[in-house]
Amino acid sequence: MYYVYIVECADNTFYAGIAIDVERRIQEHNSLGKGAKYTRSRRPVELVYQEVCLDRSKASKREYEIKKRMTRADKIKLINSFVSLK
Repeated sequence: MYYVYIVECADNTFYAGIAIDVERRIQEHNSLGKGAKYTRSRRPVELVYQEVCLDRSKASKREYEIKKRMTRADKIKLINSFVSLK
């Protein structure tokens, strides 16, 4: 099982990624020498959204949709819908 996640960076930007273990991946984003190049200069990051995908292919397609096809406003709506479900 894969997860698509969104983190909010220290500069208030969003970064989307995929992972099998989201908690471990967030720790990597916040540690030295690991994490995505984008988040390295924007630490710390905080998990603001995650969703389950059945396989890597579906997770990658969803990540692409979030990164390339959604505006910031769309991402905020998605995050807010996730927060209200908690």
